[in-house]
Amino acid sequence: MPIYEYVCGDCGNHYEQLVMSRSASISCPRCSSKRHTLQLSVFSAPAKSSSGSGPSGSFNGGGMPSGGGCCGGGGCGCN
Repeated sequence: MPIYEYVCGDCGNHYEQLVMSRSASISCPRCSSKRHTLQLSVFSAPAKSSSGSGPSGSFNGGGMPSGGGCCGGGGCGCN
C-alpha cells in the first residue's frame, strides 16, 4: 500500500494519500476536488557506516547528521 503525493488541480493544495487499490477514489482534503496531479516522490535510505561500529562523531549512522548547529555540523557554512 504505497503513499502517493498529489497536488490539487483546483485549489493547489499538496497532499499525500494512502492508496489501498488502483480503483480508489482520490479527492483533495481541502476542497474535495477529484482533479489532481500525481507528484514524483523522493525517498532516502540510511547511509551505511564504513567502520561498522555504529554511531560515532557527528554522524549518527542513520543517514542524518547530529548536533553542531543549524545544519548538523556546519557543512552549510551557517555557523
